[in-house]
Amino acid sequence: MEAKYNLFAGGSLERLAALSDGVFAVAMTLLVLDVHVPEVHGVHGEGDLLRALAELTTRLIPWVMSFMTLGIFWVGQQTQLNLLARSDRHLAWIHLAFLLAVSLTPFSTALLAQFITFRVALIVYWLNILALGALLYAGWKYARHAQLLEAGVSDATSAAVERRIVVAQMLYALGAASCALNTYASIAFIVVVQLNYAIAPRIRGLDRL
Repeated sequence: MEAKYNLFAGGSLERLAALSDGVFAVAMTLLVLDVHVPEVHGVHGEGDLLRALAELTTRLIPWVMSFMTLGIFWVGQQTQLNLLARSDRHLAWIHLAFLLAVSLTPFSTALLAQFITFRVALIVYWLNILALGALLYAGWKYARHAQLLEAGVSDATSAAVERRIVVAQMLYALGAASCALNTYASIAFIVVVQLNYAIAPRIRGLDRL
């Protein structure tokens, strides 16, 4: 009975995509809740308000960075789902684990925003990104092994999907390692990586990444 159940459980790509969209939407919305309007009692003039807004920079930067992170991984997941002919129980659970990492992003972002000069906070944030990449890669490898891909998906396309994830994770790891200098160097490096992945398809020579 269990073997037969596993043959048809988790087979809906549409439901998986819908759930993913919902989790991403909630996670991306929760990010901004950590950015608070300056307290009224501390603002007595235009100068006070400008200073209070400047102090929000340490929270705005992680928010923008994480919004881009989730956007990149949403595009990556949707790209994979669009190349699948079907799903199965095992693939569904791999993507559920991926969504677990997505749901953790607001926490790791808030931690980084609160302790932006602490290397531990930066490493926790990077581990969140690592989990996202590793699970997305695992889902694709499993789908390919289980022959869940569309018939027209070539080996070159599959290799491009895998290469994009691996190269990105290598760059993110390099960015995390740069916290040996300071966390702001790491954040700057990660933002540059994200901008590359957001606009690379429009730049000649970078579209293969």
